[in-house]
Amino acid sequence: MKHEATLPPLPRSLKFGLLATLGLFLTLLAINQLLVSPVASKGIVDLELASNAERTLAILASWGEQGVLWAQVSLWLDFLFIAIYVVSLLALTGYLLQDRPGIRERKVGHSVRALFVGAGVCDVAENVLLLNNLSAPSDSVSLAAALCAMIKFTALLLGGAGLLVIRAERRHPLETSR
Repeated sequence: MKHEATLPPLPRSLKFGLLATLGLFLTLLAINQLLVSPVASKGIVDLELASNAERTLAILASWGEQGVLWAQVSLWLDFLFIAIYVVSLLALTGYLLQDRPGIRERKVGHSVRALFVGAGVCDVAENVLLLNNLSAPSDSVSLAAALCAMIKFTALLLGGAGLLVIRAERRHPLETSR
């Protein structure tokens, strides 16, 4: 038994949001390449996950003044990226739920939305902490930023998995053709 696609074409606003997210992500990746060093092989991600002042200082020293300036640019640009990726992921979740009227799918959808919003909140907190930690790193701020980063990455992974669950939840499509 073959079934037709049950979702309408992507709305123009969702396409724009996803393209803007991709564009900003690629821009941040390009900036991150300027921050790769022997001490920070993953660039700013190493700074995000540096859980103490000693590690943070080593990363900042490996970057030099120019690298710290690029890190600031990356963190400030990331605020725009956060807003766009959260709105885009929420819109994508709504789009994928359009043909999923079941209670289980709706509950998963609410959880996925909460995960994406939580990831955005943690990402904002992480950026604020990292910006404050660039001039005088401390153990407590470094650890708090690392915890926010880990929560953010976990929430995004779980949210992405939730989107797969939403699409795979129904065993029988709503519309079938014979």
